[in-house]
Amino acid sequence: MSEKTETIINGLPQVAVITGDIVNSQGYEQTNDWLSALKELLGECGDHPKMWQVYRGDSFQLLLKDPSDALSISLKLKATIKRFKELDVRIAIGVGALEHEAEQVLQSNGEAFAYSGRKFDSLKKQTLAIKTPWQDLDKAFNLFLKLALLTMDDWSETRAEVVMASLQHPQATQQEIATLLSIPQSRVSERLSRAGFEAIKETEQYYRAAIKERLAALSSHHGKRTE
Repeated sequence: MSEKTETIINGLPQVAVITGDIVNSQGYEQTNDWLSALKELLGECGDHPKMWQVYRGDSFQLLLKDPSDALSISLKLKATIKRFKELDVRIAIGVGALEHEAEQVLQSNGEAFAYSGRKFDSLKKQTLAIKTPWQDLDKAFNLFLKLALLTMDDWSETRAEVVMASLQHPQATQQEIATLLSIPQSRVSERLSRAGFEAIKETEQYYRAAIKERLAALSSHHGKRTE
């Protein structure tokens, strides 16, 4: 994965932390199947154990140096786990400062870790939520996510598979996705439509732009203040 430029504010990098766990994992017999898929995806996001770790059997934490990637990665995590019947994933995104980066992510700390941990502890029925330094952004995005989850929580294994392929290959046409999955193009179109993919993709793009804009404004403000 290529290194991205970090946003540094008050001498501290601004990051995202994803804390999650697998829903219904204890009753699932083929643990190695979903665990291998989870680790493969986390491995694409960074090095183990500095950037991600799985702990307590079905919980995980991931550090992202580019906070704008957090919702995209979370959607991939959702789609990855929903490919396994009866399983789901709970995820809390925290955006903020990284104050101490250890050799193992579970020993790192900072604002982003605190936000992610607290938001995760507060999750009840909602399976995806976010906490940032900006309350207005949190309020808007948690409402967007609550609406999106009405569809996402009901993804079947086949819809999740098509969503995952589309997220992994964003430039691919529906026909190319169909070829990749060995199914008719009409099936791809139908599953993406029922998965609410277009609206979810627009929400992800809006999140990405909003986070970049807020961090740029904060960085600019900090720079003017310290000149």
